[in-house]
Amino acid sequence: MTKLERERLVAHLEMTERWLGLELKGLSEAQLSWRAAEGKWSILEVLDHLTVAEPQYWQWLEEGLKEPPTLVRGQDPDENFLWYGIDRTQRNKTAGAREPKGQLAQAAEGLAKFAKLRSRMLEYARTTQDELRTHAVQKSKTDLYQWLLMISTHSQRHLLQIQEIKASAGYPARQTR
Repeated sequence: MTKLERERLVAHLEMTERWLGLELKGLSEAQLSWRAAEGKWSILEVLDHLTVAEPQYWQWLEEGLKEPPTLVRGQDPDENFLWYGIDRTQRNKTAGAREPKGQLAQAAEGLAKFAKLRSRMLEYARTTQDELRTHAVQKSKTDLYQWLLMISTHSQRHLLQIQEIKASAGYPARQTR
């Protein structure tokens, strides 16, 4: 990973962690649990998904490091991974193993889980000397630098989803005292 790639990755990981905290700040239980429609996720379920999926994605990165180098670089340009975080026009249903588990009682609990893993990812991104560009995540055929970027852009996608939920008709107003 080049110096510029490291700086971009760290900045993106930091941005999505901060942004999640800002999106959740001050939300009531009614706002966290509200659904725009049957079958749609609530904000708490989006957070639950992040706390379930991202540890799996991190594990796939760790598994990729154990494999011998097989790549010169991932097949797709890095920009495709950045667009994944921005473009929600194409939506995919998440795999069952990464669906919300309904185990979060409060947003603070989920945010703490997210922050703990993100701290580990950030430390790794800041300090690693691993050859991320030559190792692949076997489940996706991307190099490990791109995979770390994908983890952050995955969060970004769901941050945009949270904003969509908040902008939906019928979303509960913030209670004033």
